[in-house]
Parts: sequence; structure tokens; C-alpha cells
Amino acid sequence: MKTITVNGRDVQVDVPDDMPLLWVLRDILGMTGTKYGCGIAQCGACTVHVDGDAVRACQTTIGALGNSKVTTIEGVGETPNGKKVQSAWLGKEVVQCGYCQSGQIMSATALLDHIPHPTDADIDDAMSGNLCRCGTYGRIREAIHAAATA
Repeated sequence: MKTITVNGRDVQVDVPDDMPLLWVLRDILGMTGTKYGCGIAQCGACTVHVDGDAVRACQTTIGALGNSKVTTIEGVGETPNGKKVQSAWLGKEVVQCGYCQSGQIMSATALLDHIPHPTDADIDDAMSGNLCRCGTYGRIREAIHAAATA
């Protein structure tokens, strides 16, 4: 039995150390906001925060977490930048199909946590690992700038 901290709450899970965090969140804890995309950390749909850094939950094992704190899309709105990003996403009507958006929001929030007023190049660099098949990249950039000035 392992104890992990997810969205500020300690939870116990009985899983093997090599189980990806994505499956712990979705299948064990029932937190389905974090999406399965490619399974090889190339699309960013499964992005969560581990100690404030954007990581791919499909390639992060539960055994690698140690005492790190995990934040998911279900909890990021409780953080100041997460709340601003979610509000900007709605304001700029970023979402089309929506499948990638939880990962996009997690990466955007981590960006603003590290760079409060990013340039277009900062945004392009930070968001380059998150793919959107609907092509909402322009609106994503606008939303990040809006969140940075909110």
C-alpha cells in the first residue's frame, strides 16, 4: 500500500511500483479528467503536475513519485494560475472537441507558474509537446496571454 498526494489529499493505493500514474488516476482513483492519448509521452493529453512541473502521466510510474505532490485537471482550478487559465480558456472559447484540453491547461498553468509573462516563443516552447488535432493553437496562445494579464 502506497500513499500519494493528489490535489492536496493523501490517498492510499495498492498498485505495483511500475504502474503508470495515468492508470492510478483513472482506473484506481476514478479521476478521468486526465486523458490517455498516445501512451508514449508524445501528445501531452495525459499531462499532470508533479511538484509543479508538467509531466506525462502515461510514462511516470507510481514508484517514481516518492513523496511528490500530484495535481490533476480536477485540482488545478484551485491554484491561482490554474483558475486564471481555465477562465481564459472559456473566455477565448479555446475548446473544440476538448480531448486534449486537460493536458493543454496543465501545461499552460505550469508555464505561467514558471514564467508569469511568457512571450510567444515561451508559449510555443512550453506547449510544443501538447498536440491538438482540432488545431486550436492560436486560441491557446491567446488564452495563455489573457491568463498572464488577468
